[in-house]
Amino acid sequence: MKQWTHGWLAGWAWRLSHLTQARGVWVVVVLILGIHGLVEAAGGVQHAAQWYLTFGLRRTEVATGALWQLGSYALLHGSWLHVLGNALCVLVLGSRMEYLLGLPGLFKTLAAGVIGGAVGHLVLADGGAGAAPLVGISGACVALLLALTTLSPDSRMWPIPVSGRSLGRGILLGELIFALINPQLHLAGFSRLGEVLVRHGFESWFAVGHACHLAGGVAGWLVARAVLRPRVDLETLRQRRRHREASASGGKSYR
Repeated sequence: MKQWTHGWLAGWAWRLSHLTQARGVWVVVVLILGIHGLVEAAGGVQHAAQWYLTFGLRRTEVATGALWQLGSYALLHGSWLHVLGNALCVLVLGSRMEYLLGLPGLFKTLAAGVIGGAVGHLVLADGGAGAAPLVGISGACVALLLALTTLSPDSRMWPIPVSGRSLGRGILLGELIFALINPQLHLAGFSRLGEVLVRHGFESWFAVGHACHLAGGVAGWLVARAVLRPRVDLETLRQRRRHREASASGGKSYR
């Protein structure tokens, strides 16, 4: 029992040390919390509706030149619960990413998740004239999670007792399914399942940006795969050069 307690405390101390040292993560968290504080000071979402129309992500606006929405949507949130949940995700996942890859790796993953999530939403989500603007940094949160599960595929992902590989695949599959069965997309076969869920009181499930999460997760996975890609060293370059020279000279190599 004493050994288990010591290990549990050591694990928490290790996680907290990442949080205290993650400067980039705290900048992002303070930024999104501060922006939502300004929204609330302006009277809340209803009174700051123009902010959401201008900076939230909408297909019609992006198509007419509002390209800044591909990034600005991530800075706005719909409620304190929304922003606090995303801030917690950024803290927990981002601090680990910053520890592993440093500030460049953290911001590269966040940017990939934000842009990738925006593209996924524009391509796959409902973009009709009556669709609400997409807001929130959750696409980047999923990107952080998929990057971590890809970098550590065999690690147990606390607090869920599954491997990183299984967790990452499960999240992407779940987001893909929910993105496709959205009744607003009217996809043959898929939408019927979504309509069944709506009739049984699960309409709120489709208010979540599943397409954004899916594409953000794929973007995070791609970032991690790029990190894991074998780097070319000097000896490999020399071997390739000798091979090219030997081929060009009919089998003779020059050094």
